[in-house]
Order: sequence, then structure tokens, then C-alpha cells
Amino acid sequence: MTANQDDIIHISIETESTALVIRINQNRDPLLIYIGKRLCNNEEYAYIPSFDAKQLNGDYTGLYSSVYTPSGTRNLLEPAIQVIHADGNPSLELKYVSHQQDKNNQSNEIILTTIYLKDSVYPFEVILYYKAFYNENIIEQWTSIKHSEDDIVRLQKYSSANLYFSSFHKYYLTHFHGDWAREMIPEEIQLTSGIKILDTKLGTRADLFQSPSFLLSLNQPLNHDNEDIGEIFAGTLAWTGNYQIQFEIDPLQNLRLITGINPYASEYFLIPNKEFITPSFLFQYSYQGLNVLSRNWHRWARKYRIIDGEGDRLTLLNNWEATYFNFDEQILTTLIQDGKKLGVDLFLLDDGWFGNKYPRDNDSAGLGDWQENIQKLPHGIGYLINQAETIGMKFGIWIEPEMINPKSELYENHPDWVIKLPNRSAYYYRNQLVLDMSNKDVQEFVYNIVDQLFTEHPTLAYIKWDCNSPIYNAYSTTNSHQSHLYVDYVHGLYDVLDRLRQKYPSVPIMLCSGGGGRIDYGMLKYFTEFWPSDNTDGVERVFIQWNYSYFFPAITSCNHITDWGKQSLKFRTDVSMMGKLGYDIVVSKFNENELKFSQDVLLTYNRLKDIIWHGEQYRLVSPYRLKRDIASLMYVNENQDKAIWFTYLVGHRYLAGSNGAIRLKGLNSTKIYTIQEINIYPDTDPSTIISEQSLSGDYLMTYGFDPIVNIQRPSVVLELAEYIK
Repeated sequence: MTANQDDIIHISIETESTALVIRINQNRDPLLIYIGKRLCNNEEYAYIPSFDAKQLNGDYTGLYSSVYTPSGTRNLLEPAIQVIHADGNPSLELKYVSHQQDKNNQSNEIILTTIYLKDSVYPFEVILYYKAFYNENIIEQWTSIKHSEDDIVRLQKYSSANLYFSSFHKYYLTHFHGDWAREMIPEEIQLTSGIKILDTKLGTRADLFQSPSFLLSLNQPLNHDNEDIGEIFAGTLAWTGNYQIQFEIDPLQNLRLITGINPYASEYFLIPNKEFITPSFLFQYSYQGLNVLSRNWHRWARKYRIIDGEGDRLTLLNNWEATYFNFDEQILTTLIQDGKKLGVDLFLLDDGWFGNKYPRDNDSAGLGDWQENIQKLPHGIGYLINQAETIGMKFGIWIEPEMINPKSELYENHPDWVIKLPNRSAYYYRNQLVLDMSNKDVQEFVYNIVDQLFTEHPTLAYIKWDCNSPIYNAYSTTNSHQSHLYVDYVHGLYDVLDRLRQKYPSVPIMLCSGGGGRIDYGMLKYFTEFWPSDNTDGVERVFIQWNYSYFFPAITSCNHITDWGKQSLKFRTDVSMMGKLGYDIVVSKFNENELKFSQDVLLTYNRLKDIIWHGEQYRLVSPYRLKRDIASLMYVNENQDKAIWFTYLVGHRYLAGSNGAIRLKGLNSTKIYTIQEINIYPDTDPSTIISEQSLSGDYLMTYGFDPIVNIQRPSVVLELAEYIK
């Protein structure tokens, strides 16, 4: 479809309940006029008023609501794109050329809208892509930038998305910040005139201080008392490097949102006829609160983004907190046998298994030298895999292929592969530096690390991929443009992962980054699961896992039982069960009751894990709710005949606890359910929850049920099943 000069065109991008509407005015300016609840009558979007530059105190530029705001012409606000043309001209004027909408499957579940824009003077074009996932109410947006000028065009800013909110009065931003072992701390602020920026400049491990996911509550703050009400916009950037998210309240008190790769130290030199494609920005709108948003993310991720998101996962025993670097073949063989006794599917060998000239006996040496340490493992990895498989277990291994210790053979042989400034002293994080993934030789090296492991050990069943250091002293010895390093690093990493997934499409790989330093849907395209935090304290994990659950499904969250924290083994186990359960603990130190409890839990978990991983999640009582000291959430299967309900005591004030009924959600009101407490610790009093009690879904969702959580019962897990006479 192509516009005439006098035409006004409306492009509606719709899901089942959401609409994003773009108006092409008579000047061929593309303006975003609406984000919100979908109208029944598509034609009525034409009645939505525009802000006119001719109005008193109106939009003086006519570009406040631009779908991709250019810089250097009449724009007065923050641009989405900023360029310097080959002749030095720093301006851009993007005009509508045409658009198309394609339904790329028979069921019309995915609709791709493509909008073509072009500069009015220069041979410079921008293509905006909007992919609407109809049933999940998710929209994925990205941008293509291209030119055919005589020489290089310098891209100084190249955003993924530029959105405009004009039908709301107030905007409350909840963003998630933190540090190591303090991931995903929520903070809500009201946006006021000016710009609020969320960003990172860490290069790798980019999410260490700030998550690229956020919530935007419209007209009123988030309601933690009831997550089923309120208008909310949620977004997350699918990019594993430096990003920037800008929220600007304009002079009309409307909100402009611009997000994409951080332009910090990243001016990009675009040669003629080469396409630059930005990462995706994923977003959705809900007029029914937070719970709906989460379920949309979860369904979308399982179906379209996460590898085998609708499939199975392995439970595992990791040796890290049991041994750290201090192990040998015999110790590991014993731990593998302990894993079998416990009942997990897989044993995961963590850091410390490699390096000979510089043995990996601590974190100061050996990183980069990926050959088995012959002192610790005289018979190699193959021997350990065989030990596991002989007793019916699988075997996995830890790697950190993007990193290097200065004390390594790799550093001695290839100092030019390291990101490090010349004429400056190096600065180390965890005694390591970062390999230059913008270098093709480094990409090949990293690919071969993983490929060789699988080539030599075809039955290797699991990889834990770590990334512990941010980038200091950013400099590449091989990149012709230093300002390309941060961007090319991520593209190089994605290229390696693309190759690996083409050859090994289904092997489980955990995404780890010293905890939750790298959790985004760009990276999760290649991974089956992620490590939320090194902090495995039971109470802390309730909050951390709760906040990740806004955006990521339970099947992706690796929750390990460790010795961290003062809580009981039962409490830590119940919390870990709220996702993909695993162990990082010394099983041989369990007493008889601890071992029996854990063995029984794994049997129960294997029976019920499908509900947790693939069911619909409902948060019932938020740990951030005022005057409540508990957190409570549940998972309900598709048929609504089974559910798992978790409740935890997270505060210890006098008489703290559930103290009354909690209303359940997601059940079938006409069905009758039995309620059975599970994960009961041996030699404790029988459950106070009567297993024969049968209650209707209507009763449980209208009046509720008290799980009886208190200081004596700080965690309770209940199984609900449809009662069949």
C-alpha cells in the first residue's frame, strides 16, 4: 500500500486484546496515535485526535508522537535515530513510503507489519517491523537501517523502538536493579517532566546492575494487593549487551519511550547497501493487571522463544558448593553416586576441571585452557561420563568460554585476542579478562571449545555457560572501528551460538552470568534455562524468583537447594520447587530424615513438574503487599483439574502468617477439588490440611482457603486435584 500526498492512512497492529495504531498524515509523517485496549470497530481509530502544531501550546514540531523520531530537522525532543550522512549533514527526515501486513501462518496467530520509511533527500531508508503474536498479546518490534550513499554513514543512535502514550494521565515506572546476589530489586517511581534513563555500559554481564525488563503502570501505581486489576504496559529488550531505555515526559505531559542498543561509545559506521538490524523490543499492554501480563510472557516464551519450552527438563546435582575447586576423580565419582542415591537425572561438573600448565585450582589461573587437568582427572571427562551413565545418570559440564585468565597458555599464545587497552594497566574482575568476540578467530575458538566437547563426548548431556566479568578497558586489536566493539561483541556471540544450535539444536544449556547478569530474550533464544542468582538463601530467593516471574516462565528458572541461609531444608526445597529444581549441596552430609525427605520430594516433583513448568501461574499474595508477611502463588494446568500452590513466610513479626483464607485463582468454578499437603518432613506432626476435604473451585476462588502458614509452618505446598466420584 502506497500513500498519495493527500491521503491519511491508519495502520492498526492488533492482538486479541491490544492495539497499536499508526497514522500517516498528509505530510507522510508516521505518527503513533494509540496504544491500549483493542477497539471492536477497527474503523473508529480514525477518530482519535492528533496533537496539532497549530494548536496553542501544542506539538510545535509535529513529531512528538513520531513512530521513529529522526534528529537534526524540526525535532526538539529525544531522537530514536541520529546519523551523519556521507557528506557530513547531521539531519534526517523520514517519510512514509508504503507498508504491508502478512499473516505468516494458516491460523493467523502471527501477523507481521512492515512499514517502509525513506529520507526526503538522501538515499537512506528505515524499515520498521512489528510482529504481533495474536493469542499471547505480545508485540515484537525491531528496525532495519540501510543506505546507498557514496560513502559511510555514521549511525550515532539506532533504536529498536519508539513508542508514544497519549491517552493516560500519570505513569509509574517499576524497574529492577541490584548487584551480585541482589538481583531484580523492584523500585517504583512516578515519571515526571524530563527523561528517566535505564541503561548499562558493562559490555558483558550487562544486567548486573539494571535489568532490561520493566513495568509501566498507567494512571495509578502498581496494585500489589490485587494483581488482576490495573492498566499496565510491560517491556523487555532482547539484547545481551549495552542497552538504553529512555522515558521522556514531553511538554504535553505525554510519554515517549525509546529503547535499543546503548549509543554509548558505539557509533556505527554503516557502509553503503549494508543492512543494520536492531535487536527486538518485546512489549504488551494489559487492562487486567499484572497476572495476565505474566501468563502472556510465559505462554509466548514457551511456544516461540525458549528451546524446547513446551518440553522436559533435567533435575541435577552440581558439585560447586560441595567442593569448589577442591576435587579429584574419586571425589567426583562419589558425588555422582550420591546424585543417583538422591534421585536426580544428571550430575553437573562445575569450575575447576581444566588447565595443566596453569591448573585451575582457584580462580586466578587456567581459564581459557580447556583441556582436562590430568592431576584431578587422570582418566578424563569420558571416564566420569561413563561412571554416571553406568548407574543411569546423565553428565554435564561447566564452561566459561568468553573469558580468560592472564595466567594461562591461551593468554601467552594469543594476547591479541583479549579486550585490553594498550598503554594502560589491566584491571581484573575475578582475576580474568574478556576475549574479543568481535574477532573471527576468537569466535572460531569459542565455537570449537563446545564443539570439541560434544565431538569427543557425544553423550554429554548438559552445558552450564558462565560469564563472570564485565568489559573493562574496552579495546580491540583487530576491529577497524573501536566504537563497533560493544555491538560486534554481541553479534559475534550470537553467531557462535547460532552455529552451535544448528549442530546441537536440543542439548540443554544453562545461561549463567555470575548469577542473573545476563537474562534477556536475545540470549534465551539459545538457552533452555537461566541461573537467576548466586544467592540461594530461601527467603531471598522468594523475592528474586517472584520478580523474574513477571517476565520469564518457571521452566526457565534454575532454582537450586544449597546450604545458603538459615531456613530449614524443607523451606529451601519448597522455594526451589517453584521452578526448575536442582541441588548444589553435599548429599553425604544429609541425615536419614533429610535424605528421605529429599528423595520423596524428587518423586513428587517428577509427578507434578509438568504443572509448574507448563501451567498457568497466578500470584496470589505478593511479598511486597503491605501488612502481609507471606508470599503465595500457584500453577494450574490447562485442563484446570490439577494445581500446585506454594505459600511462604517471608516476615517474622509477632503472629506473622497467613492468618486467614487466601483466594485462589485459575480454577474451574464448577469443579470439586481435593486439597493435599505435600513435601511433609519426616517425623513431624501430620498435616493440618485434611486430604479428604473437597471444595468447589467457586468456593476456593470466592472465599478462599487458609494454608496455615506461620512460624511453626513457614512453607506449605498444597496439591489440588479434581475430585472424581
